[in-house]
Amino acid sequence: MPRPAPRARQTGHPGYSETLPRRPESEATARRLLRAACAVWGLDDLAEDGALIVSELVANAVQHARWESIRVVIDRPAAAWVRVSVEDLCGARPVAREADDDEEGGHGLRLVAAPAADWGTDERRWGKIVWADLEGRG
Repeated sequence: MPRPAPRARQTGHPGYSETLPRRPESEATARRLLRAACAVWGLDDLAEDGALIVSELVANAVQHARWESIRVVIDRPAAAWVRVSVEDLCGARPVAREADDDEEGGHGLRLVAAPAADWGTDERRWGKIVWADLEGRG
């Protein structure tokens, strides 16, 4: 059965969100969601960095969260600003660690921080939201 198309919501600037299974395959779906949002908003210059960021945030949630699903949210708080976030039901905050270049893991948050204008974690009673902001040429 085909997946339903992402839905735009009208709170402030339109945003896109989708609840996904906490599995590695969800990275591809999250990248498609991010690219679709950037295309609709005319912010194609943010699509590649955004795809990298959402992949890393989803991978981190897949590895560390404790529930069966995660939520990916792509918002546009301003004309040339995109916020990429992943919500999960685990309260543990992500920790950036210094991994050697030859190590396979441990680079995720460094890869998020490099293209992002800012990033962080918002704690919630039910878990957390890890987010990163991208600024376009607007």
